[in-house]
Amino acid sequence: MTENNHFDVVIVGAGHNGLVTAAYMAKTGMKVLVLESTANVGGASSTEEFHEGFRVSTCAHLLYSLHPAIVSDLQLHNHGLTYAATNLSTVALGNDGLHITIKGDSVSGDISTEDVNNYQEFYARMIRFCKVLAVTLEDRPPKLMKGNLKDKLSLLKLGWNVRKLGKEDMRELLRIGAINIYDVLEENFDNQLLKGALSLDAVLGSHTGPRSPNTVLGYLYRHVGETFGFSGPAMPAGGLGAVTDAIAASAKSSGAEVRTDCRVEQILTEGARVTGVRLVSGDEISTSRVISNADPKTTFADLVGYRHLDTEFSRRVSNIRMKGNTAKLHLALDSLPSFTGLSEEDVGARLLIAPGSDYVELAFNHAKYREYSRNPIVEITIPSVHDSSLAPEGKHVLSAVVQYAPHNLKEGWSEGNDQFRNLVINLIEGYAPGLKQLIISSELLTPADLEAKFGTKAGHWHHGELALDQFLMLRPIPDMSQYSTPIDGLYLCSAGSHPGGNVTGLAGHNCAKTVIKEGIK
Repeated sequence: MTENNHFDVVIVGAGHNGLVTAAYMAKTGMKVLVLESTANVGGASSTEEFHEGFRVSTCAHLLYSLHPAIVSDLQLHNHGLTYAATNLSTVALGNDGLHITIKGDSVSGDISTEDVNNYQEFYARMIRFCKVLAVTLEDRPPKLMKGNLKDKLSLLKLGWNVRKLGKEDMRELLRIGAINIYDVLEENFDNQLLKGALSLDAVLGSHTGPRSPNTVLGYLYRHVGETFGFSGPAMPAGGLGAVTDAIAASAKSSGAEVRTDCRVEQILTEGARVTGVRLVSGDEISTSRVISNADPKTTFADLVGYRHLDTEFSRRVSNIRMKGNTAKLHLALDSLPSFTGLSEEDVGARLLIAPGSDYVELAFNHAKYREYSRNPIVEITIPSVHDSSLAPEGKHVLSAVVQYAPHNLKEGWSEGNDQFRNLVINLIEGYAPGLKQLIISSELLTPADLEAKFGTKAGHWHHGELALDQFLMLRPIPDMSQYSTPIDGLYLCSAGSHPGGNVTGLAGHNCAKTVIKEGIK
């Protein structure tokens, strides 16, 4: 093995968490190599041209919770990160042209004064809960059993932060955590658009409906970025790919090497220890540390192989719940669409189609039976309103996250793609009359497409459901809650590890801190 084929650390996958890990580790002077199977870095946080002259964030399209410490530590603003828009409002669209607008603790529009006041109180309480949650996200989770002093102190810190809420909030957090977002919203609000918007926030990207368990956790996790300084989602200039490009530039400036079009075929082991990786080209690279940014199932089923692992461990990994249920629609438009009841300025907001919590629950019902929703929930952005670089002059691009679209569609996506795409376009046109006449080109990426494109099992955006039994010290499973694995020298840094999905960078940050502390053996 030549010196050029030996690295202190090899990272599999150049998604944002893999790149964050690489950047932090390279800053310590380690010899770091990142291997990416596709032609570009970014993974699900990338920007691609889907029609000549029209570019869009391929999967994630808004930034909710990128941790400010990562932005500062990696000097991302010095490496090209800028924002086309920040603190976007959320507009819950009514099919009668009467909408409501949500921003921070305020809600306005076609809504009663009572619901406005109730929302302010609800929001304030949820943010207090988010602050407790945020504390748990910024470091590796503690072990429940056989933990060291640091683990015990982490548990005490968590308990202390919960206690600081006060008796009333403590009781309320325990109460609502045991029910679901549907019931919580029914207790607090009458306005259907408001309940629909908040329901969407609780379930987006997951195989859950508002009546499902863990949806209060989903809502809090969606809004935890508001404790990081986000009062609304941000839109990076150049799309989400600009974020990962900046992280990659930071990593390279510290000495990390990034190779694209290099697919890892196998993580090599000897006994229960990592020795390197083999590429599909046949080349082998030696290392004592491999950090996988692939989801846990892909890491162990495909890259390591269950034959090298304990049977019980393999069974638990294979049972991680991750049912992809979210599609992405892209439209190249000849001009800016007109939404009934919205000004041109409002069209640049985050637009939601989720006209009630019952609507969202009914939309989910189809997915239970391997059917796409006949009335899906949709999160729409028109990023070209804020960033003219994404479309030719005078043209626009529409980006929509669509749910529910099950990975294992009964009739298969080769047959269902066009049907679902047309259904979603027709749904949006109900709020934006004349939309179809503006369409130059369209693209629908189903969970099956996302699996093929990014290698994520079942096309799940978050590499595993966000649920109490797959969260904190239980994510992805208890044996791997602190980024290490039963294989010495193999670590996880993807959204499948703590704290989970969304573009936070924290899984990569926390994993890097763990490996750096252990050092290179």
